[in-house]
Amino acid sequence: MIVVYVALGLIAAAGLYVIVTYNALVSLRVRVNEAWSDIEVQMKRRYNLIPNLVETVKGYAKHESGTLEKVVQARSAALANQGPPGEQARSENLLTGALKSLFALAENYPDLKANENFLSLQNDLSEVEEKIQAARRYYNGSVRDNNTKVAQFPSNLVAGRFKFLKADFFELDESESAARQPVKVEF
Repeated sequence: MIVVYVALGLIAAAGLYVIVTYNALVSLRVRVNEAWSDIEVQMKRRYNLIPNLVETVKGYAKHESGTLEKVVQARSAALANQGPPGEQARSENLLTGALKSLFALAENYPDLKANENFLSLQNDLSEVEEKIQAARRYYNGSVRDNNTKVAQFPSNLVAGRFKFLKADFFELDESESAARQPVKVEF
């Protein structure tokens, strides 16, 4: 009789563990999705600022159309990219590089640098970039927590059974080493 109670107790404990672990994995997955949504909101804000910035610069630097076209193309590619975070990170890194070139270009035009509209847009974009960085840090922290829970024993048994997967980090590619370098401004 005691053996039956012990067996039932072990089954109940195992069932409780599966329920608690499953709920923890669901919570982590929701946090990763929420964090990704925060990144998307901030990227959308950046995408909306870029056309105004390009138009402002265009008025002062008409013969710099190559740089402006790169920014517009990078924005379009980033906006159209709806792939996984790794793919979107590559598009975002290209856009960031194009924006750095645009701001470096602005250094050659003192009237542009003094333009209130340009300064306001530059400030707004700077704020959005800071928010994107904060959202990326939060997202990557959520991904780390999720991936740890999915990989650790014995929670990996529950994760595997219910098909919980590791999430992708939002980071720079090694092949995009140019994006890691500071912008060179030469006069």
